Amino acid sequence: MSKQIISTDKAPSAIGTYSQAVKVGTTVYLSGQIPLVPESMEMIDTGFADEAHQVFKNLAAVCEAAGGCLNDMVKVNIFLLDLANFAQVNEIMAQYFSKPYPARAAIGIAQLPKGAQIEIDGVLELPSTN
Repeated sequence: MSKQIISTDKAPSAIGTYSQAVKVGTTVYLSGQIPLVPESMEMIDTGFADEAHQVFKNLAAVCEAAGGCLNDMVKVNIFLLDLANFAQVNEIMAQYFSKPYPARAAIGIAQLPKGAQIEIDGVLELPSTN
């Protein structure tokens, strides 16, 4: 199978040597999204909740560009500067996903690009078109 690069202007453009997502067959590997506003490429700086919402919006845009939606995600990795935000990220994630939820990891880390407080990546499985 060949790989297809997924790109959309409705999510922030890559700020490094990576693609927004790569599709192989019906599986899409989404690069990490931070709370950049796609139109301005500026960071959201109005608090953790707003950052988290922007990240989920960015992920949704990439999922849609790949032909799917957030609920097609099968694995999500959430990187947090402060694990004290764990409960809040759960509440926010529930606004974007329906049950059954994807598999997930939440990882506390020391630093993220551009001073972000949250970054999320994951894997999307597109519905079969058979």
